Amino acid sequence: MKLSTSKATAPFLYKPCKNRRVFNHTPLCYKFHTGIPRAATPLPLPAAVGPPPAAPLPAASQYGEQVNRRRRQAELLKRGQDLRASHMKPGSALKKRFWKEVHVKTTPEGHHTVHLDGRPVRAPTTKSVLPIPPSKPHLASAIALEWDLLVSAQQALKQHHIPLTSIASRAYDIALQDKGQAPGDARQEMVTMLMRYLDTDTLLCWAPARSQHDAMQLEESVDRANKSLREIQIRVARPIISYLTTNIWPGIEIKPVLDDGSIVPASQPQETRDVIRGWISGLGPWELAGLERAVLAGKSLCVAARLVVEWSENFRSVNEPNEQASKSPKFGIEEAAEACSLEVAWQTGMWGEVEDSHDVDKEDLRRQFGSVILIVSGTS
Repeated sequence: MKLSTSKATAPFLYKPCKNRRVFNHTPLCYKFHTGIPRAATPLPLPAAVGPPPAAPLPAASQYGEQVNRRRRQAELLKRGQDLRASHMKPGSALKKRFWKEVHVKTTPEGHHTVHLDGRPVRAPTTKSVLPIPPSKPHLASAIALEWDLLVSAQQALKQHHIPLTSIASRAYDIALQDKGQAPGDARQEMVTMLMRYLDTDTLLCWAPARSQHDAMQLEESVDRANKSLREIQIRVARPIISYLTTNIWPGIEIKPVLDDGSIVPASQPQETRDVIRGWISGLGPWELAGLERAVLAGKSLCVAARLVVEWSENFRSVNEPNEQASKSPKFGIEEAAEACSLEVAWQTGMWGEVEDSHDVDKEDLRRQFGSVILIVSGTS
């Protein structure tokens, strides 16, 4: 095909006139080329017969394997440090582990203390020896194991390496302040901080009802018995709220802070706030420290209170009648973690997890709740 333009229709061509040079331009041409079509050549099917192989499954990590791996790493690190000990600078002393063995000893008063060789573990604020109550030998053993897994003294400066030591020191500081033996009023500050979480409690923030804009196919593709996120949140929250309003805070009303169609959190009734504030103010030092750790980890005061009461040695009289009346399992780490992360589990079940993000947060949440159980439980 050949297209051409004339001088009359082409606006960019010069017209001849007097005393002006005339430029001759070749007409515009457009050429279209086509190739010979070729048919697709199908590839032969694989020779293997039968269904495809199943996807590989990751090996389940065992706690014993992690401990042994940490010990091997500590031994290798110690050998390397010993080889260059004579060439170390004075400022690198924190990179060494100055203790070899960790022991738990009992004082004449019955308290448990953790010793690094001959040095007792001290509270970071008061610099006094950190005593563990006589009814908490498991907590003292866990703190000793925590220090035995450290490979350098520098790791002891970071709280995420010694979570049990930090929460035990927090409880010990509260106990000293209650007796007037240390300055400050950490109890009142903690009560004020914890009450803020009641207005934005994770357990009481319910998703809106299903609307026409929801991705129905994506939701139905996940095996959730065709239940919406709101229905799952209500199903998990109601038993916890019922337990709290029956055994811990009887006679009060706990309302959802985010109900269907609302975007602004609603405050609880003043009577409810007064009762909960009084209950928190009357907790013991170890229960108060455990409640703070659970609230900061799960962003839910209701779930934290349920977990503390379930495992605290001071609330054993509350749980014994319930255990005899019903054979339901105890409210533990998995139940608390599920109640605090329903929306995250819903989204990751639909879209998938982000490696080194969701999986790490999931395990860290369970680690924090485990430290709460150790700090409030006892043998008495």
